[in-house]
Amino acid sequence: VPPMTEAVARQALLRFVASRCCYGSRAAGELAIRQLRQLGTYRYRLETFSESRLSEWAFEPFTKPGAARPPGDAPLDPWDVEVRTPQLFQGQTWRCRVPHSALVRDCHRCHGHGRSRCGVCHGAGRTRCVTCKGSRWRLKQQKRCQLCSGTGRKRCNTCSGRGSKTCATCQGEKKLQHFKQLVITWKNNVFEFVSEHHLNFPGELLSKVSGENIFKDENVVVYPIIDFPEPEISLASQRAIAEHSAVFAMSSRILQQRQTIELIPITEVHYQYSGKPYLYYIYGLENKVYALDYPERCCCGCTIV
Repeated sequence: VPPMTEAVARQALLRFVASRCCYGSRAAGELAIRQLRQLGTYRYRLETFSESRLSEWAFEPFTKPGAARPPGDAPLDPWDVEVRTPQLFQGQTWRCRVPHSALVRDCHRCHGHGRSRCGVCHGAGRTRCVTCKGSRWRLKQQKRCQLCSGTGRKRCNTCSGRGSKTCATCQGEKKLQHFKQLVITWKNNVFEFVSEHHLNFPGELLSKVSGENIFKDENVVVYPIIDFPEPEISLASQRAIAEHSAVFAMSSRILQQRQTIELIPITEVHYQYSGKPYLYYIYGLENKVYALDYPERCCCGCTIV
């Protein structure tokens, strides 16, 4: 990681101040930097790329005679269906049919008739006239309603007066083809741990920045890191691998694992402004800034993180 310089530290603070509506830029330009204390912390991350499969029944209108499976053919087991694995460590969900699982049955909604009773006219084919509201007369004109010809009812627009309409479930085909649908979920499961830095600095901010990658191990199964200079990282590696193996090996298949260690740079900047001492932190390769007590700001309630 390149060493922090006064020019880079001041520029990072100026960018931070410009992004805050109630922070003035004069202090950032005039402050005197007294000390740049370069620190750092480690971030361990374990990624487990897993695949899980679930089969569920689905159906569609049966429009292809002869498409149902022949008698005696047993549907494949969900894990026997061959699919193409997507890019590693990229989550995705995919659905497909299980071969030899199709069954043809009469539509359960219309009972194989292809039509269902209209829900507006309840099968009568006619509904109450909206103009005279079924009274047959136009009260204001004191004459018979012309829209319904004085009957108080008119033809149902929903079913065109037939009392029934094409079944929405089978779309008039009378039969449904039921089949097993395979739902395959690829998921990248992430365990992350950041070692203690013992600074007056919110640790959750470090999860939003990147660090310098100093270690990478990728395989179908990775093994715990041993004897890392920071003991917390070795313990985190052991815990993460044990947790992922216990959780994902039982409910899914582990396709690939990857563990990395990053060094996240943190610089503690001590400066003086108007005769008073202050400090701020620069963290991550993006040179983000955390200023707890910036001297030039108004009280409009904006965040300081």
